[in-house]
Amino acid sequence: MDIKGNSAVVTGGASGLGLATVRRLHEAGAALVVIADLENSDGANIAREFGDGVQFVPADVRDSDALGRVFDAAEAAAPLRAVVHCAGRGGPVRLVNRDGSPGSLETYSEIVQINLIGSFNVLRLAAARMARNEPLDGDRGVVVLTASVAAFEGQIGQIPYASSKAGIVGMTIVAARDLASKGVRVCTIAPGTFDTPLLSRLSEDVRDSLAATVPHPSRLGDPDEYAKLALTIVDNGMLNGETIRLDGAIRMAPR
Repeated sequence: MDIKGNSAVVTGGASGLGLATVRRLHEAGAALVVIADLENSDGANIAREFGDGVQFVPADVRDSDALGRVFDAAEAAAPLRAVVHCAGRGGPVRLVNRDGSPGSLETYSEIVQINLIGSFNVLRLAAARMARNEPLDGDRGVVVLTASVAAFEGQIGQIPYASSKAGIVGMTIVAARDLASKGVRVCTIAPGTFDTPLLSRLSEDVRDSLAATVPHPSRLGDPDEYAKLALTIVDNGMLNGETIRLDGAIRMAPR
């Protein structure tokens, strides 16, 4: 499906994987790319730097009303054809802490709410909008979700992140089947270790050691490589119901 002349939404679009995807969609000729990110993000400044064709609408992915404003903005410019959902968060939780106390249920719940419930919220609201579109190249719309290799090989301390991302993998084929009659495709990208703002805070030695664990290419992923795959999914009508690992053949060790 050609995104040219149509609108798109990128959640978490103010940084990292999301920002790279905003750039690619803009370059591909989208009539409008809406950045949906937190109010305290750099989304407004980024949208101004792009100028025409990119707009920032603040939203927490758990907030249906805020997402409604995001999708309203996209549809005001052109039919909403693509949503790339990059928003999410991590955070360490151990089942039993060093002092013998149980791990934090509050942190676990917060991460699952943002990553998994937030993904469902974005998916359901986007699909309802897309289902009203006229078909284009056989599709009414495409939603690209973001999981992680942690969905398959979560490391010690990653239990909320890994289980929330595994939930996204689990919903992908079901969502694609559910939305097939509506002409809406759903795929998921499961990135490995990527050079995002989160990793940029680490020391060069730690970054080098992470890069060395990737078999080939033995480096951190470039966010633009995620963005290129997201656009390939939008473009290729036979990609549906699939979770695609984007990881240089890495398989994560326990720690």
